[in-house]
Amino acid sequence: MTATTTSAEIFVGLGALTPDDVLAVARRDARVTIGDDALAAMAESRAIVDSLAASDRPHYGVSTGFGALASTYIAFEDRARLQRSLVRSHAAGSGAEMDREVVRALMLLRLSTLATGRTGARPIVAQTYADILNAGITPVVGEYGSLGCSGDLAPLSHCALVAMGEGDARTADGTLVPAATALAAAGITPLDLREKEGLALINGTDGMLGMLLMAIRDLTALVATADLAVALTIEGLRGTDTVFAADLQDLRPHPGQAVSAANIRAVLDGSGLISTRSTMPFTRVQDAYSLRCAPQVHGAVRDTLDHAALVAGRELASAIDNPVVTLDGRLESNGNFHGAPVAYVLDFLAIAVADLASISERRTDRMLDVSRSHGLNAFLAADPGIDSGHMIAQYTQAGIVSELKRLANPASVDSIPSSAMQEDHVSMGWSAAVKLRRAVDGLTRVLAIELLSACRAIDMRTAVSDDAPSPVARSVIAVLRDRVAGPGGDRHLSPEIAETVALVRSGALLDAARDTAARAGRSID
Repeated sequence: MTATTTSAEIFVGLGALTPDDVLAVARRDARVTIGDDALAAMAESRAIVDSLAASDRPHYGVSTGFGALASTYIAFEDRARLQRSLVRSHAAGSGAEMDREVVRALMLLRLSTLATGRTGARPIVAQTYADILNAGITPVVGEYGSLGCSGDLAPLSHCALVAMGEGDARTADGTLVPAATALAAAGITPLDLREKEGLALINGTDGMLGMLLMAIRDLTALVATADLAVALTIEGLRGTDTVFAADLQDLRPHPGQAVSAANIRAVLDGSGLISTRSTMPFTRVQDAYSLRCAPQVHGAVRDTLDHAALVAGRELASAIDNPVVTLDGRLESNGNFHGAPVAYVLDFLAIAVADLASISERRTDRMLDVSRSHGLNAFLAADPGIDSGHMIAQYTQAGIVSELKRLANPASVDSIPSSAMQEDHVSMGWSAAVKLRRAVDGLTRVLAIELLSACRAIDMRTAVSDDAPSPVARSVIAVLRDRVAGPGGDRHLSPEIAETVALVRSGALLDAARDTAARAGRSID
């Protein structure tokens, strides 16, 4: 049985979870059920671990210490205590509390690896994780504590600690309580870990992978939103759409570029503000790079997302632990917990995010500059001089873009040796994931400000011209105007930015654009 998504339930079996499965549990509280095939596989591999636990031979994680202490032999009577001690000592996180969706994804992905039967954990361990998820209990996990190698150790340890009935957790309504209280209220018996199980619960790339999956989903919508934003900006600036012709894109056959150009054409279809269709004279031979080259930049982001999705899919199909129980029954150490594959694409996406935001900010600045906006009021102000219009909104964009450039500095090029040089090269993938989440939020805000300004520019054009914007632009402006008033004298601008950010984050503006384009036989992908 493979993992499949229903409207309210995710089945975790021997097949790989899908990104939709992970997001359903992390963001929509879908229930988790473990398949019989997974339970059988776990019981089979557990029998192997039990046989090794009865042996006098040292086996890493069963009868030895961990990391640099791997050469320390553990007596029979101390091996259960070894697992509890491991979890308690490794639950050493610090810093701001991670978002609920991150922790839920973290736990589900660890559960998915347990369900492969390759970790040697008992079925009850996986079932306890499923019960915690289904009860809406969220372990408190700090921002710091993972080096992205030997797994996301501290974050996963805090989850395992809660399964043991220790540490702190939040209930389904967000109340902070001791873990024992949360488990008791949900009727969940705390785990009494046995040989190897503590190690099985903390050795994985689950946190960085969960954050990668969420970033891919969010950025897929945001790059389409960026296509929408540039098209509306082109209308506001009375630019040209000829450069987006399909045959011109075909001369450079990057797939993402073709999609972005098609999206821009779909938004601009039927616009009377485009210079090649307008009744007004046109003297510009070509638009600036931030307009003309949008498909090339946006398309490169799309292609980067496709590569990231490929890596994420491979990671979803992985069974990451150390040591692992092999299919032929061996217990073997390995290096599959190293987060480099995930860390690299997390950093790659942060670079793409910074550049996508940068080109958006340049377009906004062009609309505000009277020397480059082709007839718009300075700063889109109703009465320039008395009013400042969107002057400082661009400052906000610039501040965010500057931070995004700092966040684009890759975490994965850094490595700080740990565990007395036993773990002498680490991925920093968790750090790459955390900064990417911040970058995605920043991009959302930058695109929202461009859309807010572009809609204002279009409204200002149509107030003094008989030329009408495209049907898609009209539908997007209508949705925005339900929340944000049209051009006028200066108002408190921050709430208007916040409303637009909310519309971008919810997808409402993009949905309006897609619905209108679909009625005209076009699509926005």
